[in-house]
Amino acid sequence: MFVIEQLDPKRHDRAAFDCGVDALNRYLETLAVQHRTKGISTTFVLVETNQPRKVLGYYGLSAAAIRFEQLLPADRKGLPGYPIPAVRIGRLAVSISSRGQGLGELLLQNAIKRVLATRNTLGVCAVVVEAKDAAAESFYKKYGFRLCDFESRQRYLPLGAG
Repeated sequence: MFVIEQLDPKRHDRAAFDCGVDALNRYLETLAVQHRTKGISTTFVLVETNQPRKVLGYYGLSAAAIRFEQLLPADRKGLPGYPIPAVRIGRLAVSISSRGQGLGELLLQNAIKRVLATRNTLGVCAVVVEAKDAAAESFYKKYGFRLCDFESRQRYLPLGAG
């Protein structure tokens, strides 16, 4: 059974995580805890209940905004003409040994569910991601994320009425 919980450096083995991308591995090992302490982002890890130290995947959440002009015209309806509050899903990664099990989708669903839960106390209109490459872009597009502009791989998912 899988569980997704907030990263705990005393409980989760960050050094053993390997998703095949050095920058993503290094982030989890060296920066994720610092970013939580400084209020920059919060990292959540996917583990199995019978191996709670082994990180199978992770994602981070942080506050963000999207310029009104970056939204598709249909998504602008009823919104003010200034930056729209959003939450950024950053650095979503799955370990090489865990690929092909749908864990990326599980992490994404959990992140969106967590964001939706915050809408009771915080204004959030969209989820934003920065796809690092074409494969990531394709992954997010499959789940309905829309392109913000043609000069970056930033995408957003409107959350609709709360």
